[in-house]
Amino acid sequence: MSTRGKSQLGAIGEAAAAEYLAAKGFKIIALNYARPYGEIDLVATKQGVVHFVEVKASKYYPDSAFLPEIRVNAKKVRNLKKICETYIRESGLGDGQPWQIDVISVILRDSGAIKQLKHIENAVFEKGY
Repeated sequence: MSTRGKSQLGAIGEAAAAEYLAAKGFKIIALNYARPYGEIDLVATKQGVVHFVEVKASKYYPDSAFLPEIRVNAKKVRNLKKICETYIRESGLGDGQPWQIDVISVILRDSGAIKQLKHIENAVFEKGY
């Protein structure tokens, strides 16, 4: 898949995730917050908690059991934690601000229609990575 195809796939997945979160009562406060060492796709709030959302999208392959969320590996987790901590600090939210990292997995049909969207809340928690 070309880089352009991957970026289109990612954009479709991120738009679907943002729409899903909004429908579930989340307020989207940032999109594609980036620093040289990483990026977080969506930043949203709900009930006083900041949710940093990593979106993983892929095409649907009928004979595959591949799940997009498995691409959130240990290196990605380390970078996610660092970028989230930077966002909290730069936005002035303070050390006491509750936050978590969620993953939204999106599987798309060839047409671009969503086959499956899965929200994994608090997918990344304190572990020794």
